[in-house]
Order: sequence, then structure tokens, then C-alpha cells
Amino acid sequence: MILFKKPSAAQIKTFLEKTGDSKFTYSEIGQSIGQAKIKGYNNDFNRVLLGQGEEVFQTACEAIRNWQMFPGGWAWIEPVHAPVKVGQVVAMVAKVMGIYWVNNCRIVYLLDETSPVRRYGFAYGTLGEHVEQGEELFSVEWLPDGSVWYVLRAYSKPRFWLAKLGYPLARLYQRKFVRESQRAMKREMEKLGN
Repeated sequence: MILFKKPSAAQIKTFLEKTGDSKFTYSEIGQSIGQAKIKGYNNDFNRVLLGQGEEVFQTACEAIRNWQMFPGGWAWIEPVHAPVKVGQVVAMVAKVMGIYWVNNCRIVYLLDETSPVRRYGFAYGTLGEHVEQGEELFSVEWLPDGSVWYVLRAYSKPRFWLAKLGYPLARLYQRKFVRESQRAMKREMEKLGN
């Protein structure tokens, strides 16, 4: 859905009700969990050090559970307090050049691992009303050396004709999202004084 003014909560709710049963727009479902590159997609892997120790890890996990990794302002999730659970459908709203793009996504899987590395997070995949197609993983890793990392792994490609036409701009905004998402997670750590 494309809008020229910020969508209301009612518009987004209606959008999700109408599109919530959409199918995934890609066949490589769940492959963001691995390390292999997905052929035919832009493969992005980004990580940033958040700090050290259990308190940092637990705070980062809570930030992911509450969608705090979204930078806000120009990119956010609706409903704001959507539960992080497999099958949950959300709207990812992005404001690009004064236009609001409302995209639908579904959580594909959750991570809650204790070995060999402690990891927590989830991935969501694109549905039929998304301008891109692919999957994105948001996770936190607590390594044996005590370091805690925020990890973003995605594979994507433009799906909607306007996204294909504006491909360089789309990639620019994807990189912007990564930088601002990393900053958002670091801000959550600053609340701890780390």
C-alpha cells in the first residue's frame, strides 16, 4: 500500500486484516538462519558489538522482543506491540521521499539457542503486499568471550515495479536501515551505562 500521508492505525489494521493470509513471495523460506548466500538475491550480513555479558545480552533480547531495533521516524512496525511469535503478521512501514510504503511480513522462525553460541531473535519474510521479496533475521549473539553482537542477515530483491525502477534508491535505504537499526540497539545499551 502506498500513501502520501502517514497511515492511521485503522488503515494499517484494515490492511493487515485484508492481507494477513497472503503467501510468502519467495520459496527460500527460513534460509536466513544459515550462512550460505541465496542465489538471485542481494545477500547482506551486518553485525555490531553491543557490549559484554549477560545484562547486555538480556537487554538486547528484550529490545528485539519489543521491536526496538526499528529506527522509528521513517521505518517502524505496526502494530507497535505485536508479539514476536511464529506466524505473526506485521506491517513494516517506511517513509521514502515523502511517500509511505506499507508492507506486510510474517515471522518465519524464532531463535533461542544456548550452544555453541547463545542466540536470540527471529526472521520475518515478505508477503504479497511487500515491495521487496526475501527474508530478514534480527538476532543477538553472546559469544564465549563474553561479547554480545547485534546481527542483521537478509536476502532480498525488488518485487514491485517501482522498487525495481528505483533499485539504487531501495539499496540506499536498506543500508540506511542497517545503520540506524544498529544505532537503535546501541541506544538501548546506553541505558545500561555500557
